[in-house]
Order: sequence, then C-alpha cells, then structure tokens
Amino acid sequence: MKRQNRVVIERVSPQINCGEFFIKRIPHQKVVVRADVLADGHDLLGASVLYKHKSSEKWEEARMKPEYNDAWIASFTVEQQGFYHYKVQGWVDHGLNWQHGIVRKLDDHQHVKSELLEGARLLEAMLDRVKGDDKKYITFLIEVFKDEHRYETAIYEARSERIKQILFDHPDKYLANETKEFDVFVDRKKALFSTWYEFFPRSATTTKGKHGTFKDCEKLLPRISKMGFDTLYFPPIHPIGEVNRKGKNNTTNALEGDVGSCWGIGSKFGGHKDIHPELGTLDDFKQLIQKAQEAGLEVAMDYALQAAPDHPWVKSNPEWFKWRPDGTVQYAENPPKKYQDILPIYFESEKYEDLWDACLEILLFWIDCGIRIFRVDNPHTKPFYFWNWIIAEVQKKYPDVIFLAEAFTKPKVMQQLAKQGFTQSYTYFTWRENKHELIEYMEELTKSESAEYMRPNFWPNTPDINPFHLQGANESKHIQRYVLAATLSSSIGIYGPVYELMQSEALPGREEYLHSEKFEFRKHDWNKKNYLIDVITKINQIRKDHEALQQTNHLRFCEIHNDNLIAFYKYNEDRTDQLLIVINLDMHQSQQGYVQLPLYDMNGNLPLRIKDLFTGYEYEWFDEWNFVQLHPNLPFHIFKLLT
Repeated sequence: MKRQNRVVIERVSPQINCGEFFIKRIPHQKVVVRADVLADGHDLLGASVLYKHKSSEKWEEARMKPEYNDAWIASFTVEQQGFYHYKVQGWVDHGLNWQHGIVRKLDDHQHVKSELLEGARLLEAMLDRVKGDDKKYITFLIEVFKDEHRYETAIYEARSERIKQILFDHPDKYLANETKEFDVFVDRKKALFSTWYEFFPRSATTTKGKHGTFKDCEKLLPRISKMGFDTLYFPPIHPIGEVNRKGKNNTTNALEGDVGSCWGIGSKFGGHKDIHPELGTLDDFKQLIQKAQEAGLEVAMDYALQAAPDHPWVKSNPEWFKWRPDGTVQYAENPPKKYQDILPIYFESEKYEDLWDACLEILLFWIDCGIRIFRVDNPHTKPFYFWNWIIAEVQKKYPDVIFLAEAFTKPKVMQQLAKQGFTQSYTYFTWRENKHELIEYMEELTKSESAEYMRPNFWPNTPDINPFHLQGANESKHIQRYVLAATLSSSIGIYGPVYELMQSEALPGREEYLHSEKFEFRKHDWNKKNYLIDVITKINQIRKDHEALQQTNHLRFCEIHNDNLIAFYKYNEDRTDQLLIVINLDMHQSQQGYVQLPLYDMNGNLPLRIKDLFTGYEYEWFDEWNFVQLHPNLPFHIFKLLT
C-alpha cells in the first residue's frame, strides 16, 4: 500500500490490548498520553492528542511535548460521564522548520532573501487559519518579507518569538498521520471512591431466633451511616432453595428450621427477580433503598448467576443446565468446597441467547427498582464475553451502574474481567500481610498497565474468607488491617458487624467462620460500642475529607529501615492534598524507626510542618530522615503536609 505520510506513530499509551478495551476514569481526572513520534531526516515535528466526548462532533486538541528519544507526552481532562475517544496525530511542521532554518542561516551571517520569500508564501497559506491581531501581524510580515528595502526589519521579525508561537499554534499539518481511536469510559466518582459495609439482612433482628426483615434493616441505617460508610451491600435477598439445602456450618443435610445459604437462589417462591418472603415485600425493599439514600447510603445488590435445584428456571428452561446421562445436574464444586445446593448455569447451551437476555432482564428489573451497584458473585466462572456484552448493554442506558467483580482467582483472569468492563475488583489484599507482600502488590496495582483499567476494592474480610491472621487477633490487628485498606485503596469494604465486633472464631484449620452467617442467621449486639468502631468512624471521615485517599494510584513507598513499619506518601492529582502514612504491622509490640521524606516528589522544603489527622497533633520536621514510634494501641500515623 502506497502511503505518502512521513511521520510514524507507535507505542501509544495508555491503551489496552491494542485498543480492544477501554481505559477508565472519573470526571475531572487526567488522561496522560505518551507516544513515539518520529520521521525520516532532521525536520522538526508536531504532535497532538485529539479527544472528544462520544456525544460531541468536535475534536479538542492537546499539543504534545517531546521528552527524549522521540517520545512525546500530553494530557487531557475528562469532564463528563460516558465514553471519550482519543487518538494521536503527528506531522512534519514546515512552519517551524522554516523558522529554524532561517535563524541558523542568519546566525551564520548568510543573506536570506529567498528564504524570506519562502516564508511569505508559507504565511499566505496561513491567513485563513488566524484571526484578529495575529492576522494583522501575518499580513504585515508578508509585506515585509517581500520588500527588499525592509530587509533588516524582515530578518528581525523572522527571529521573533511571536512568529514562532503563531507558527506553533497554527500548523499546516500537511500529510499528517493519525493513529486509530482509543476509548476512555468515564464512571461516576463512586466507581473510584467507595466505602462498603456488608451484612446479612436476615441477621438484622434484635430478637434471638427471629428472622430479620427489611424493616429491621432500616433501624440499622443510622449506625452504618454514622460509621462513615456510603455503600450498603446485601448478600442475595432472593428465595432460597429447599432441595439439597445446606445446614449450619455447611453441613450436607439441613435440619428443620435451617435457613440455608442465600446463594442457593430459587424455590417455589420464585427466582432472581423475587424476594425471600421472610425479608418482606418488594415495596419494603424499595422503601429500604429510599431510606438508605436519605441516610447517605447506596444499596448494592448481589448478582449471583446460579440456581438452586428448585429454581423456577430448572423447569421452565431446562436447556440452561447441563444434564448428565442419569437425568441429574452436577452441582457446583470448587474443591475441596462442595455446593450441593447450587446448580451451575450452562453457558454453552444452544439457547444461550435466550439465557443472556434473561440474565440482562434480572439486572434491568433491579435497576428499575432503584439499584445502581451490583456485587457480582464468582464472575470468573462465566464467559468473559458474556460479561462484556451484558455490562455494555446496561451501561448504554445506565452509565452510572457499577459492577464489582468478586473473583478471588488467578491474576490474569481477574485482570481480564476488569478489561471486559467490571468497574471494581476484589483483590488479594485479604491475604497480603507483611511489608514486602504489601509493597510488591501495590506496585503491581498502581505502576503496571492494570492501573489504567483495574480499580481495586480492599476487603480485610468477607463472609467467605476469615483469614488466618484475623483468627483470634486482637484489636490492634483489626485496626491495622482496616487502616491499611483505607489508606492504600480508595475503595474498601468490610463484612460486619463481624469485623468491628472482632468475631473471628473459625472452623479448625480453615479460613472459614464458625457459625457462618452464610448458613444461618445470627443475633448481633448492634448497639455495642468499642474503640475499633471509633477508629473506623474517624478513618472513614478522614477519607471523605482528603482527596489523596479518594484515589489509589498516586502512591510512593518511603524508606523506613524496620520491616514492621510501612510508610508511604499519597497525594491528589494536583498535589494540593499530600499525606504521609506510617503503620505498625506488629500487633503486639511498639515499633520505631526513621522514615525518609520523599522531598523531591513532595516539592517540599525543610523545615516541614505536618499534622496527625487522627490525633490532631502538629509537628515540625527539620531533616529528611525523621523518627517515628508506634504503639499497638494506635498503630498508625496519617500525617497531613501543611507546608
């Protein structure tokens, strides 16, 4: 193929899989674009990033600046939700080349009559692209460059910064080359910054032995809101299967009165678009959503695509399940875990299009009820391209809907789900405990390509995971883990009130809770107060007050020569909010050390005034290395840089 372009553009970033997937932002965030832009010879080049919102017909332009070795950089800011498109454009800048050449000849004391005439011709072609005073100036230059009697004026003006700036601002772009278009999807702010609280509605009761209701949940809203959470996540609220129902502690046979696992969805009372009758009615649920909004909470639902053996789909659409030769369906397994009460949906069904449509109808039904956040159960066990389709279909009409992928699985599988459209992702934070593991994992999340599309959500615990380091752990450990999550990641969550009440009894040798609420409802002391609750409440308020903690990627770890202390610097995009966090990872002993200030990154000068946002104490540091000591009772500092 014959191409007259001289400029080559390659290595454009950010882009995911050569532009197959979009990167992610929220309103008012920057997209920093880099590319290699080069051409034959020694001509000066120009390059731009062109960008626009999907709804706009006009491209905006951000001129790129050369860095080194033919690398160029520019940035643009996204302002509204939805898709943006961007591409890189490069050209040989004949105007700047003309000025660069004539200046060099003048410096060599050459006569430049012909070059001035060439400049006049170039400026004549520019007249239609300039306006106002610049147009008057260009008209003046054309006359001067053609007049032999005004040679001294001509060469003076040819050197001027004004003509250089006009040439830069109004390039000819003859034979400009362009890349393909790349996409940015802009979510609402909660996609990046959210604080989740999970509890089981059936355990909302204050009466022992009584099944909780949505009305009971309403009574708990002030408590959760006061603690500073903004997202209230409920495990499945649908009818629970009676066939093969699990008993307490995941026993195979349920006894009379056992309520079963709420993830065993579907019974004679309905399926995914129905509500468990003991929780209340659909109107009760809609009222709870409204009451939660009034309390500053947004309700998130569980979206679990699986079915109990007595789910209505098993009879109405048997083709959506894989039947064995003996006429049964193999129940779900994740060895050594067995889920006899759950039938996996068969996504290789010949009737897959009907299945996909039915799955979409579930989401649209609950969206119509007022839900805009879905925590998706085990998405890694369903096809990637199914998620790509269904998330895109939802966001065509509802771009503010958020999908959290609950997939504790292989790294590349988790990354693929994020690429396919999931807004947020569960992570390995739950198991990252020591300093080396935490730093290595955060560097992976924030410094690799995944930072462009995978938004982590850090959970110290979940109903499925009672990590060994929390089993029997003291209050200091629970504080430490919450502060780590809350300061490292902009989105976090806890499963409560188990977490804040430090109920960590486990099945022997397993990372599973004893008397798990997955298989029974429990009576909690919802009125109990303790120091951990106070810490969580204040930390959540600090997160709301400081933009540095409302994003994840602006992070740098600091030197501190003690493996039991971890220190890092976080800042917002324009560095108007800069924090230094130090955390003691030892839940039993005080730890001390000297932390090195990242003065270059902070653009800081000594002495430095700082304020501990938790205690309110202010300090003045005079050196690059500064002493810190942390006791297990208060195992962290969150310092605000004041100067």
